[in-house]
Amino acid sequence: MTEQQFPKNFLWGGATAANQLEGAYQEDGKGLSLPDVLPGGKERMNIIASPDFDFKIHDDKYVYPNHIGIDHYHHFKEDIALFAEMGFKCYRFSIAWSRIFPKGDEKEPNEAGLKFYDEVIDECVKHNIEPVITISHYELPLYLITEYGSWTNKKLIGFYENFARTVLTRYHDRVKYWMTFNEINSAAHFPIMSQGLAPSNGANDKKNIFQSWHNQFVASSKAVKIAHELDPELQIGCMILYATTYSYDSHPENQLATLKANQESNFFCADVQVRGHYPAYTKNLLAKYDLKVSDFDYTKEELELLAKHPVDYIGFSYYMSTVQDVVNERQTSAQGNFIGGVSNPFLKSSEWGWQIDPTGLRIALDQLSDRYEKPLFIVENGLGAIDQPDENHYVKDDYRIDYLREHIKAVGEAIDDGADVMGYTPWGCIDLVSASTGEMSKRYGFIYVDEDDEGKGTFNRYKKQSFDWYKKVIATNGADLS
Repeated sequence: MTEQQFPKNFLWGGATAANQLEGAYQEDGKGLSLPDVLPGGKERMNIIASPDFDFKIHDDKYVYPNHIGIDHYHHFKEDIALFAEMGFKCYRFSIAWSRIFPKGDEKEPNEAGLKFYDEVIDECVKHNIEPVITISHYELPLYLITEYGSWTNKKLIGFYENFARTVLTRYHDRVKYWMTFNEINSAAHFPIMSQGLAPSNGANDKKNIFQSWHNQFVASSKAVKIAHELDPELQIGCMILYATTYSYDSHPENQLATLKANQESNFFCADVQVRGHYPAYTKNLLAKYDLKVSDFDYTKEELELLAKHPVDYIGFSYYMSTVQDVVNERQTSAQGNFIGGVSNPFLKSSEWGWQIDPTGLRIALDQLSDRYEKPLFIVENGLGAIDQPDENHYVKDDYRIDYLREHIKAVGEAIDDGADVMGYTPWGCIDLVSASTGEMSKRYGFIYVDEDDEGKGTFNRYKKQSFDWYKKVIATNGADLS
């Protein structure tokens, strides 16, 4: 690898989400959000999938790790100083909607919430770290779900517009890079996180998923419009979950299934947000679920808005690839993979069953680059693992270094292929609560946080082996991955 491989202004950093690390879930006027009612533990998704899930807190039955997070709300200066010590050029984080608008539908914001993010942003700027902000990252205010029916209700477009206008106006002088919704396309597989829909409130009806997407697309374009009116230099992107998708074999039916899976899972949301219009395959995609365009509530003005205000770049997460097999009936499913598919015999898996595929990241970058010809930003990538600290609280995490090394190599190779890659922010740069399981024991970070799955511990921060390794990677702009 040569020193010139990564661009001189490449944005090395790390990524987190408000609901997974801040804690302080009812402090300074914050209202309840979706993650506040999601129980912790490996049964999290099964509990949500129950028709009895009621979007309420049941302290007598469950623990709720998101209430505490890693108490970043009171440790953010210490945490950002550690990021600066690693040499971060940027830090991707999110703003908790219910910290700014506790119920989500208020006209006036909560000043205490705005002041908190003023301090976080100022701390980043003090350390020459570029803030990269996700406006909405899996933390819809609970009131908007229980009282309005979540994103199926077009009123949420206006509520989001007010939220986006508030934070963009407040912070645009210090924050250049924004994203509108985290992993917006994940609703194809688990709509609870990005759309606030569970089986108990309509997730099993695909019409609700597609209507919610349309409403989110419109809301996203409104945010892009607001941002560019404030400052044409602001960069505001979409953010998708991307899983490179292979055919199990060369059978034409598996090849066709792979094409269709790519359209629905990887491309549909980006096609609308980047190109500014619904793709030609929309009709057939809807027909798969016995739906048609006339089933949906949309206007000519909304479609014009989508066309006029597409995103500037594509942010995406990449953790794994997936395999399509509709022909052979006896292939085993990939364990832990929420996005479906069968196991790939050529790949190893993480402790949570996510198949590890660095080459898939190179393919993802090449595919996205070829399709959209827009800048790409890898805003999540990482290995969830059980870390075992020694008596000095030191974690020797060669497995994490190996994972990241190979994925960074793949990014460099994609850049050589011609992909325009803006930056790379590994997920959970400091340990935080897992979104999929609500566990602390599924750790991603370069920094160990002394806290268990029950939310107990000293909350002290300790540098892992990967801390100094990533510091060296950034210092050499990706030239030294040893």
